[in-house]
Amino acid sequence: MENEVKSNSQPEKKFRAGAISATIWANSGKKDEKPYEFRTISLERSYKDKNDQWQNAKSFRVGDLPKVKLVLDKAYEYLVLQAQDTKPNAEIQSDVKEEMVM
Repeated sequence: MENEVKSNSQPEKKFRAGAISATIWANSGKKDEKPYEFRTISLERSYKDKNDQWQNAKSFRVGDLPKVKLVLDKAYEYLVLQAQDTKPNAEIQSDVKEEMVM
């Protein structure tokens, strides 16, 4: 049983609420010579460091949690609706679409 996974270098969709973002990534894999697609979600908080440079963190403050929930809900909604519209062997989108949710 052999597994192979490839990630697309561009995100499929990004939801942002202030400094919090959820990014959806399209991935493809092969298991037992059968191709399949799946999506993953990454969460980040953007901030400026002491040198005024933008950085990203994977940790969140208590006050960030409502926005984390919001962008995750939007990402989940997008994935569920996409799954309803997906046809077999559909081409993975390479355009990044960012959507502000607040």
